[in-house]
Amino acid sequence: MTVNKRAAKVSEESLHRIFTIPVAPNSTLGRVESEISQNLAGFLGSHIAATEQALSEIEKDFADSQIPEDPAFVSDHMHHLLDKLVSQSVHTSSPNFIGHMTSALPYFILPLSKLMIGLNQNLVKIETSKAFTPMERQVLGMMHRLVYQDEEPFYQQWMHSANHSLGAFCSGGTVANLTALWVARNNLLKPDGDFKGVAREGLFKALKHYNYDGLAILVSARGHYSLKKSADVLGIGQDSVIAIPTDENNKIDCQLLEEKCQQLARENIQVLSIVGVAGTTETGNIDPLDKIADIAQRYNAHFHVDAAWGGATLLSNKYRPLLKGIELADSVTIDAHKQMYVPMGAGLVVFKNPASVAAIEHHAEYILRKGSKDLGSHTLEGSRPGMAMLVYAALHVISRPGYELLINGSIEKANYFAQLIEQHADFELVTKPELCLLTYRYNPSSVQKLLANASDVEQENINVLLDKLTEFIQKRQRENGKSFVSRTRIEVQKYQGRKTLVFRVVLANPLTTKTILQDVLAEQAQLAQESERFLPLLLSMS
Repeated sequence: MTVNKRAAKVSEESLHRIFTIPVAPNSTLGRVESEISQNLAGFLGSHIAATEQALSEIEKDFADSQIPEDPAFVSDHMHHLLDKLVSQSVHTSSPNFIGHMTSALPYFILPLSKLMIGLNQNLVKIETSKAFTPMERQVLGMMHRLVYQDEEPFYQQWMHSANHSLGAFCSGGTVANLTALWVARNNLLKPDGDFKGVAREGLFKALKHYNYDGLAILVSARGHYSLKKSADVLGIGQDSVIAIPTDENNKIDCQLLEEKCQQLARENIQVLSIVGVAGTTETGNIDPLDKIADIAQRYNAHFHVDAAWGGATLLSNKYRPLLKGIELADSVTIDAHKQMYVPMGAGLVVFKNPASVAAIEHHAEYILRKGSKDLGSHTLEGSRPGMAMLVYAALHVISRPGYELLINGSIEKANYFAQLIEQHADFELVTKPELCLLTYRYNPSSVQKLLANASDVEQENINVLLDKLTEFIQKRQRENGKSFVSRTRIEVQKYQGRKTLVFRVVLANPLTTKTILQDVLAEQAQLAQESERFLPLLLSMS
């Protein structure tokens, strides 16, 4: 029997309805809204499919490039989204999802997000944001104070100053890092005499005026890829981002950093910025920030700290000392959507000197007028939403002591998981946790003994097989849908710096239990036993 699909029609009345009349509570959308409001985790758990569908299959559901000529009923479209989009989304809030930065969100974030979207404020200027502008400036002041710990009079003077800014909100760490380096470039190559500055005359004329043969950005080999993007956009060139080797703890080697600065000085290349990493993306390690600050000062380089990962650790009095020296930075990137438990799209950069951002100030008569407190005059992005509202709410509802409990719990959970790995004969801990990140791999005890006494060639052959086994386990675990860890490839000192494939976990979700962590390892061990290609070969070698 053929079922006739009901058809919606375009009319002024129907369009008016979708702008003014809410859906009925018993409609599909009404029920979904109610379920999400009452139990977001439960809703996602029941609507996201446990097992993965191949990406090529999902693409078939999104293959039509034509804009529809016929409208859909809201309820019909909601069914479509639940079936085709929601069901195949990634369950990032699951306590079993321990592979990436996204985590469970506090319940109050959802209605506040709805309110933020409904208000639809545009933070580029006062006329479209009003109260959101001073609120965002306050949040930037709070985050600046978290980093630099200046006294109250400092914030009373600068927080709401029209001609200054303590920082900038943006979509994430990439734009935050770019903003910091943009400020650094424009302050280094500032107007001088007849030269109008790099912002007006461009990089070629700026280098010629200041008699530099080039600029360089120095960062550890664990530095984030966004720095190369920044160098590209700023005209410095990706090759000018120079990776400094790390020590056995994945921290920048300061002796090699100093030597590179000396070499560049001899080549008449100015170090634009030295970037310290406070929480490397792959291993969660923190550079010796105080030592980097000394080197940056000696070579007149802007000292930027990429604390997108680790910045929230400053909220913990217990673990704040891990970031010793961050207060010496000229600028600091922090992502609130990592360990501050707000949705994706909340990054920020703060500047030690409130006058620093004057180097990137832009005005336009119709929108960003001189003397106004428009936030867009000091940000790379123009129109953008009021994500600072969610950070503001989280800081008040959770509070600093609440964040301290969450952060301490994450770090201690990572240490517990590391102990589980070390106690298991067939797993190898590759990097110990400093924050809430760690890496490890499945490596049978008999193979570990073999590796310890193997020649370089034998070690390589064994590690190639272990890489393949790691990839097999990680993919199969993800497909099974019970739990998820990510994988990455990092240099491992004990294997002569070989780039080795490892599991990577992020233990930021407060709902992740010790039992879940035990189950993750048990499942990986079981999957290893099911490998018919790699494990038998490894065991035969031993």
